[in-house]
Parts: sequence; structure tokens; C-alpha cells
Amino acid sequence: MEMKKKINLELRNRAPEEVTELVLDNCLCVNGEIEGLNDTFKELEFLSMANVELSSLARLPSLNKLRKLELSDNIISGGLEVLAEKCPNLTYLNLSGNKIKDLSTVEALQNLKNLKSLDLFNCEITNLEDYRESIFELLQQITYLDGFDQEDNEAPDSEEEDDEDGDEDDEEEEENEAGPPEGYEEEEEEEEDEDEDEDEDEDEAGSELGEGEEEVGLSYLMKEEIQDEEDDDDYVEEGEEEEEEDIVIFYILYVSYTLKKEPIM
Repeated sequence: MEMKKKINLELRNRAPEEVTELVLDNCLCVNGEIEGLNDTFKELEFLSMANVELSSLARLPSLNKLRKLELSDNIISGGLEVLAEKCPNLTYLNLSGNKIKDLSTVEALQNLKNLKSLDLFNCEITNLEDYRESIFELLQQITYLDGFDQEDNEAPDSEEEDDEDGDEDDEEEEENEAGPPEGYEEEEEEEEDEDEDEDEDEDEAGSELGEGEEEVGLSYLMKEEIQDEEDDDDYVEEGEEEEEEDIVIFYILYVSYTLKKEPIM
């Protein structure tokens, strides 16, 4: 697929000024030049044109916001001075697998003042004696060459670099999501424990009071029953006495009546 068609495909119905990343790897450059890429891609920050048979950067448009440029596995041998003119804010440049042979070609990159990482792996220039020392001396603004600094410390991944930019914002969001500080939570937990203890004490006091009320109630009922029985006994005794009195009266009347009927001697 030709580069121009690849660009139209990657736009995906977006306007060029809306695109911040563009990957054109493995397409075909006609005559080894850039096609279909123009100044309307003014918001572009990442551009990848790996393995597209690119040999010249002469038609590279002005991309002032471009920070990362992938040009690996092409046939570029010179003309790097265009990069400082068209992409002055580059921080990462990958030229590995190209036809760069000598230091004079790389010297043009001195004008990329923001360049921090340069990759020339698998270029003929890497065969030069004291290659790394020479490049670091020539391009003093760079920190990493072929993925390592001067002390052979490996460069972080590009994704990690992007993550570092947003670390502070992420930390603030995490703090907001985390809620109140630990001390505040401990105070809340202590208050909750105290409330629970108070509730338990109230429940215990209530249960003891309930038991006491039950005991008082039972005693009262038992006393009432005893009193009722005593009252019943009194009533029975009074009834018996009345019956005895009735019998005595009846007997007296009977005797009196009998005496009246007997003749007087």
C-alpha cells in the first residue's frame, strides 16, 4: 500500500489537525520520498514510518509539536539537517537500520536541542572505534544512545515516560478516591466501637431491668393468689358460723313449739 493511501486509511474519518499519533509502518514510499503528509497535521506528536523504503526527508512537513519520530529500517543516508528545521522539539529519534556511516552525518542533529534519545543500532556508524564515546561527545544534549546512557543504564520504555508525566495527576486522583486520612478513619472506628459498647450496656441494663420486672410481677401475682385464697377461707368460715346459728335457732323454736303442745300436768 502506498503511503498516501495508508495516511487516508489511518485518518479514520478524522481531520488531519485532530491526529496526534500516526503509524505508517510497512507502506511504500514512491521514489523514497514522503507523500500525503503535510502541514495540516499540526497536532502530531508521534510519527512512525518504519520500513517504508524511505531515503529522503526533504518532503517532511513542519511538525512543531512532534516529539517522537520512528524512521527505523529505511535507506536514509543523510539529509538529517531537515529534522532541526521541521521538527525542532524532537526528544526521541530512531534511525536504526539505516545507511548512516559516519559522524559528519550525525553532526546535523546538534541543532535538535531537546533531543534526549537517539537510536543508531544496526547502522554502519556503530562499527566505528569509540563509537559511543564519540556520539556522546558530539551530541551532548542526548541522554540515551541505542537504549543506554553513558553508564550503561537502560532507558525507560516510552510508555513509562508517558506514565511519569501523569504520575502527579494520578497520585492526586488516588488521594481523592482514597477518602479521609488514616487517623480520621481510626477516630471514626473508635467512636463506632464506643457507640456499640454503649448500646451493649443499655441492652444489658434493659435485660436486667426486664428480669427484675418479671420477678416483681411474679411475686405480686403470687401474693394476690395467696390473698384470694385467704379471703375464700374467711368466707367459708363465716358461712359455717351462720349455718350453726340457724340450726341453734331452729332447735330452740322446735323445743318451744313442742312444749306448747304437751298438756299441763
